[in-house]
Amino acid sequence: MQMRKPLRWPLGCLPEQLAGRTVQGVRRRGKYLLLDLDQGLLLVHLGMSGSLSYAPQGRALPPPGIHDHFELVTTLGTLRLNDPRRFGAVIFTDSEDTAVARKLLGRLGMEPLSDDFDLSAFHGGLKRRSAPIKQVLLAGDLVVGVGNIYASEALFRAGIRPTLRASKLSLPRAARLREAVRTVLARAVEQGGSTLRDFSSADGQAGHFQLEAMVYGRAGQPCKVCGTAVKNIRQGQRSTFFCSKCQKM
Repeated sequence: MQMRKPLRWPLGCLPEQLAGRTVQGVRRRGKYLLLDLDQGLLLVHLGMSGSLSYAPQGRALPPPGIHDHFELVTTLGTLRLNDPRRFGAVIFTDSEDTAVARKLLGRLGMEPLSDDFDLSAFHGGLKRRSAPIKQVLLAGDLVVGVGNIYASEALFRAGIRPTLRASKLSLPRAARLREAVRTVLARAVEQGGSTLRDFSSADGQAGHFQLEAMVYGRAGQPCKVCGTAVKNIRQGQRSTFFCSKCQKM
């Protein structure tokens, strides 16, 4: 393992202390990638601009650049973190039960594509929030993984206005939104994510979900369902796209 310029938080140990350890599995929790080691755990976060590249054994990555801050070299290949802004993080901890792991992972919401995304818990969480529903989806403490693009798309699919107070959603509408979130995210995974600027997968492939977006990035263009011009507003310094006719409430 190699660390170059420091990232947002310290690694938590000397890099050479991880030499010889075995990666036993890779998981995800919210925006954190969890690498289970035979002794301990690595938490990886991409921050705002980070990206991971992977080269299997026998295929070399390009020489490290000034924004390549972390490399994990294994017998099966090399994983590299590139992060121009250095808002990302690579943190070693003994387990998920440590204070640092609980601080980073403990307040994350339900995983939307898992069986843990319970309708009663989702609706109950919405009823306790007075913020606009799109802001609640983005917050990540009720449900994780619903980024700006996918929040706009899920709300369109569910027919819900993004400015509606979350506590106003009835159980049937919460059920529609839950299903829309799952459908949109599952489709995004199939399409390899969304590439608006420079996003690519670990093997260098661009995502294609944005090509089939119903409202996101389509301000002023006709809604694909009713023909009404798609609107764009700002919510919490983020762009929100919606159809005023298809999303009346």
